[in-house]
Formats: sequence, C-alpha cells, structure tokens
Amino acid sequence: MPTTHLLYLHGFRSSPQSFKARLMAEHMARHYPQVHWWCPQLPPSPAAAMRLVLDGIAHWPRSSMAVMGSSLGGFYATYVAEHTFCRAVLINPAVNPARDLERYIGEQTQWHAPEESFYFAPEYVGELHALTLGELTHPERYLALLAKGDEVLDWREMHVRYSAMPHVLQEGGDHALSNFADYLPQVLRHLGLQA
Repeated sequence: MPTTHLLYLHGFRSSPQSFKARLMAEHMARHYPQVHWWCPQLPPSPAAAMRLVLDGIAHWPRSSMAVMGSSLGGFYATYVAEHTFCRAVLINPAVNPARDLERYIGEQTQWHAPEESFYFAPEYVGELHALTLGELTHPERYLALLAKGDEVLDWREMHVRYSAMPHVLQEGGDHALSNFADYLPQVLRHLGLQA
C-alpha cells in the first residue's frame, strides 16, 4: 500500500531545516502533495519528544503511514516503527544514544541556528534508556542507509543492529549522508511511492 502519511524525525541538535528533511519536504510537496508530511521540531527531552510524536500520529492510519529518521531521529523512528508496525527509513541511525549523548549533558546549541541553545539534562540519558528496544520485529519493514565514513557514529555498530533488514552500506560517505539524494529512488520504492 502506498504511504499516505510520512513522519520525518531529525537528529540531536538538528531541526526540520536539515538538508535531508528539507529535500524530502520539497520532494513530497512537489511530487506527492496528497501525502500528509510532518517533520516536527523535537524537544531535547526524549520522553517529551516521543509524547509529541505519538500524540501527533495517534490518528494516522497504521497500514499506510511511514517514518523516516536520521541519527538520533533514526533511533526514535525505530521506536515509532516498532510500536505502530509501519515502514521505516533509517539514515545512519543511533544505536546507543544513552551512552553516546551522556557526554553532551549541559548547554548545547542548535546546529542550524547556533544562536539558539537548549539544555540537555542528566535525566534525558535515563529517558533514552527507557526508549531502547531489544530485537526488532519484521525487519522487512525497514530500510537502513549506513555510511562507513560516518564521523559521529560507529558504522559497525549500526551494521550489527540493522544488517538483518534491507540496507545499503555505503563506502565512505559521512554522518549527514550528504549524497542522500542518490538514494531517493530507493527510499521512495520502500515507501510504496513511485520514483
């Protein structure tokens, strides 16, 4: 079934202004205006972020919704997909953000708006632990785009976590997956949309 509702979740310190989110938003608006697109600005608290997302998609049709996420957003997207049984596209997804983000406790700036800051509180690490899932169900629902050149996350850890599902393991590349546009046809196919 083609996707009728598409959720995009950005990463840590990121926003709906990330180039991948903007590229997807523009592509969906131009080619699939009938698809309901939502890319919210996520609060720094993982628990609050998940409440915002789950409340926002509460009435979405599970059989035709899908979620995309990059980095921490990929971790969140995995949580959403496991709880809604929808299709998911993960871009260099965080595997253990509770461990990785512990060193970022304190004042942080937004990547796309450095003049804006937020506080990453110690209790957020526990909230990330609470969102961590075990073995994933129905791996065929996922498509993971992984770059060996990721300078932020360990591609080997991502590959171990997501190798049982359809995935692309790119030689080189970077954490932002700067050549994301190259994978757009594959992403659209996974979402049941024509390239």
